[in-house]
Amino acid sequence: MNPIESGYADVPLLATARVAGDEPAFLGEGPTWDPIRERLLWVDIMAGVVHVGRLHDDGRVEPQSRIQTPDTAGAVAVAADGALVVAGTSRLHYVAADGAISSGRELVTGDGRRFNDAKPDPAGRLVAGTLGPGDELLLRIEPGADEQVTVIDDDLTLSNGLAWSADGRRFYSADTGSARIFVRSYDPATGATGPRTVFAELGHGHPDGMTMDADDHLWVAVWGGGCVLRFSPDGRLVGRVDVPAPHTTCPAFAGSDLGTLVITTATEHMTPAQLERYPLSGRLFTAKTGVRGIAPTLWGGR
Repeated sequence: MNPIESGYADVPLLATARVAGDEPAFLGEGPTWDPIRERLLWVDIMAGVVHVGRLHDDGRVEPQSRIQTPDTAGAVAVAADGALVVAGTSRLHYVAADGAISSGRELVTGDGRRFNDAKPDPAGRLVAGTLGPGDELLLRIEPGADEQVTVIDDDLTLSNGLAWSADGRRFYSADTGSARIFVRSYDPATGATGPRTVFAELGHGHPDGMTMDADDHLWVAVWGGGCVLRFSPDGRLVGRVDVPAPHTTCPAFAGSDLGTLVITTATEHMTPAQLERYPLSGRLFTAKTGVRGIAPTLWGGR
């Protein structure tokens, strides 16, 4: 995508992402690095599929398997033993290490509402948001069979990307419809949060998924902007990675050295003319930016 069209042409270009896989997704999301098994996971939300692949040194991702979940797959997280939790439509789906799938209780209600992005917090609890008709939620769900839920936010337009600082004490979250990224204090031991403030507000496109690097800079995918933006801890916009797909959905650092930025994209809401202009939309991309990520947090298990 032409960087001028993204609206961020004046932001320093760090890299241009390269296509990493051949299979397009309708709504690719949530790249997740499993540091124990050295595998990459990502989802195609509306297809309800969790993809598993091998990341090669040249940035190519080799598909290895796919897991079909009972409904949608908003996000996936991995436990130390290899078990997965998938944010389904209204409940969490649990994939055991042997592949057996079970589902928890209904946690999301309301017509047209479903789970969206989700990630483990620094203690392994799952924090998950919703997408729907309005007044969307951001929830903290304790590990364990009882799935104890705490509401963090209940006034969002569309709960999206999540990230924590390296020490776990600053928590970032995206509200896509308002184009805002929020920040607040976070207690890793208890999950308690401080007052919510606006960290940044995008002037072009909408914030989607996000991740943190080893220098405590925040990386944010821009839906409708064809790029990933890098923000300093004080909220300054300091870099961008261009992606040849306008609906850039989520970045994550992956690889044994956490030195490869993996980026998902989507074809959702694209016209035939847009698909013709951006034929790589929906693909998985990778980029080398000279920056490394922080070790991903594992889910605490059921």
